[in-house]
Amino acid sequence: MKPAPFTHHLPGTVDEAAALLAAHAGEDARILAGGQSLVPTMAFRLARPAHLVDINGISGLEGIAANADSMSIGALARHCDFHRPVEDGPLGALLAAMVRHIGHYPIRMRGTFCGSLAHADPASEWCLAAATLDARLTARSVRGEREIAAADFFEWAMTTALAEDELLVRAELPRPAPDTRWGFCEFARRAGDFALAMALVLYRVEDGAIVEPRVGLGGVEARPRRIPEGEAVLAGRAPGPDLFREAGAAVSEAVDAMADSHASAGYRSEIAAVMVERALADAAR
Repeated sequence: MKPAPFTHHLPGTVDEAAALLAAHAGEDARILAGGQSLVPTMAFRLARPAHLVDINGISGLEGIAANADSMSIGALARHCDFHRPVEDGPLGALLAAMVRHIGHYPIRMRGTFCGSLAHADPASEWCLAAATLDARLTARSVRGEREIAAADFFEWAMTTALAEDELLVRAELPRPAPDTRWGFCEFARRAGDFALAMALVLYRVEDGAIVEPRVGLGGVEARPRRIPEGEAVLAGRAPGPDLFREAGAAVSEAVDAMADSHASAGYRSEIAAVMVERALADAAR
């Protein structure tokens, strides 16, 4: 199939892009960056935007910069930019591990980190990373900039806190401490498919006990999020298989799992427990 008719705009600056979004608010104007999610839905006419605001000609949005305590990722940073660690330490390593699970190589060459966040698929690896790391997301409109916490940004499946006239211009990922351990595990029926469940965990060990645990889950509920029940099980206890199994069980009981044509809610809950357990074991390696 072919997309429904639309007007293509090619702004040269972020301000021009914001002005176009404001001018066409209420007409289902969409940002086009990588287009790896938007274009297929347009081809099937599941999405029919009247205006596409193509930001690929805007310089300065493609960068990945290291700040004092965070990593800043611009709106045009591609998935493939993370194929190799973009910095030393746990953050660069975990992003390089997660990116290999995103679609296939051609998709990663074009799709963007911030575009994935704006699309807000519950099974998005980058959405899980943002939620687990408590990312700070910056939106721009003609009214100026505002910062949105990841916990508030992902509202529901394919739904974010972005207003219809706002553009996501960058994401700031807080940098974990150098001694932070991390693990990631996801389950999909085939390589490149959307995950039915995935877990990202981080923690440090002091005096033989886990401190600062983070347990993030994606693909199970309608939005990715940290699971405090799993984190509470881990805090202050010695890492080990029995503890990891207990944390996985706590996560499984805490989630409100989705049901669809790919998996029942009960099946997703069970997989969530296994993903958390395996991610924790991976972090303990």
